[in-house]
Amino acid sequence: MKMPTLKSVTTEAKLLLIGIPVLLWTLIPVYHLFLFSISPKESAFAGKLWPDHPTLHNFEVVFGQKHYYLSHFWLQLWNSLLIAVTVGMLTLFVATCAAFAISRLKVKGGRTIMNLALFTYFIPAAFLAVPMYKTMGNYGLLNNQWALILAMVTIAAPYSIWVLKQASDKLPYELDEAARMDGATPLQLFRLVYLPLMMPSLVAIGTYALLLAWNEYLYAFLLLSNDRQITLSVALGNFLAADDSPWELLMTVGLIYALPPAAIYYAFKRYMVGGLTAGAVKA
Repeated sequence: MKMPTLKSVTTEAKLLLIGIPVLLWTLIPVYHLFLFSISPKESAFAGKLWPDHPTLHNFEVVFGQKHYYLSHFWLQLWNSLLIAVTVGMLTLFVATCAAFAISRLKVKGGRTIMNLALFTYFIPAAFLAVPMYKTMGNYGLLNNQWALILAMVTIAAPYSIWVLKQASDKLPYELDEAARMDGATPLQLFRLVYLPLMMPSLVAIGTYALLLAWNEYLYAFLLLSNDRQITLSVALGNFLAADDSPWELLMTVGLIYALPPAAIYYAFKRYMVGGLTAGAVKA
């Protein structure tokens, strides 16, 4: 058995010294979120590491929609899910087709268009919120979920195209040539060769776009106003409008809202790491 060297032990010790504080810094807010969710209202701010009388009553109130701010909880959760999944699918469709056209079909001017799209990230998304609001108003899409969907696809697509294009460039062109020699059309090449080989990157980009839309607040707040149309992230902000906000319910809803993206991320994390960094060192 090989004995660990002093250098390896020192390296591991340094990693632990960095990793443990980072882990604690990450988990402490999550723990307090959970702590609030199982605490009665009167002891939510007691400052204890564990409540004297932990309860699941807050979850009962949320799931039963037994509070004014929770009257559309399930509908708003469905809105969040519907919008996030739709954004993920549309972004995946747009980015996949664009990357295939640029990388495999060598469409003239494709790389220039991709680079111009990436330049939009020089402008923070928050600065584009008002122009986006005005644009959606001109097309009569305000307070329509399609306004938020289109806005999020617009934000997610440039990066998604770039990632898929870089990953596509790594595929051997001999596969395309062999398929064409066998009489494959561009559509068959796309369906039978390109999509199966790109599956890890496609899963990563779909997950990225879905999580981006799920966590979006600013655009959802600006473009949607009806309680039956808004996402749950916007509904969470309504809790802060009252002088005596039910913090225990706010934290309970926040905990529930954080679980789906966490589950999605950990289910596809191996694709996320490999897919989003595909071609990252390629010019």
